Amino acid sequence: MVVSIDNKTKKKILKFQQNEINEHHIYEKLSASLRDEHNRNILKHISADELRHYNIWKKYTGKDLNPSGLIVWKYCLISRLLGMTFGLKLMENGEEEAQESYDKISEKVPEAARIKAEEDGHEKKLLDMINEEKLKYVGSIVLGLNDALVELTGALAGFTFAFQNSGIIALAGLITGVAASLSMGASEYLSTKSEGSENEEKSPAKASFYTSLAYIFTVVFLILPFFILTNVYVALGTTLANAIIVIFIFTFYISVAKDLNFRRRFAEMALISIGVAALTFAIGFLIRVFFGIEI
Repeated sequence: MVVSIDNKTKKKILKFQQNEINEHHIYEKLSASLRDEHNRNILKHISADELRHYNIWKKYTGKDLNPSGLIVWKYCLISRLLGMTFGLKLMENGEEEAQESYDKISEKVPEAARIKAEEDGHEKKLLDMINEEKLKYVGSIVLGLNDALVELTGALAGFTFAFQNSGIIALAGLITGVAASLSMGASEYLSTKSEGSENEEKSPAKASFYTSLAYIFTVVFLILPFFILTNVYVALGTTLANAIIVIFIFTFYISVAKDLNFRRRFAEMALISIGVAALTFAIGFLIRVFFGIEI
């Protein structure tokens, strides 16, 4: 039965209804692609909830809607490339504005308040239950990234004023970075192994691999300008810009996947990295002046 409502409210409900059918198909497609029964059951459960919500809205609009193929493809692709938790939480975060509108129509549509409560609480709790390897080892990735950003930006800044030769700076940075990545990987292996039964879900070998991989990726990205550019100061400026890009991308990823405050974490990491770079640049200047090194 079609319930009589005004056109303005009906337009809002149609948007809600479209979102629900889109998300129903996204969860359904992702659940079908999973081997892990635990994660598959969680996504099937949420998919069924989304279809139920769609049918509630349909009661008020009297219309059948087709899912948006582009939106379904977009979030399925993001979830497969960057992890389900990130992709699905990014999608849910994008619906926050729509959920705020539920309150405005709850007087005309009693079910709106219940749907909002379910989407705010129940579905987010279910998403937090997903077991995903990327998030198990996110601490190891953070360790590798943080150390590479802080240590290498500092080292490259110091090398820049001490050596003033892009080729030598790049070579010194690469040697420093590779050695540090191996050292960090070994340290993370021993650290994870020493945790023993307290952290049985984490493999020491995988934790070591993720730490080293994150470190070496950051090293290559930061050193690249010194291989390309001859002006050492332009190269250093580009390296610092690259560091900000890495911090921005990774902080955004973690803030979405782990429901953390993006601005605070981004500002903290950026200030530490740039601060250390400025300090070591000054140290490089003092060493060059004091020892009279010319290369």
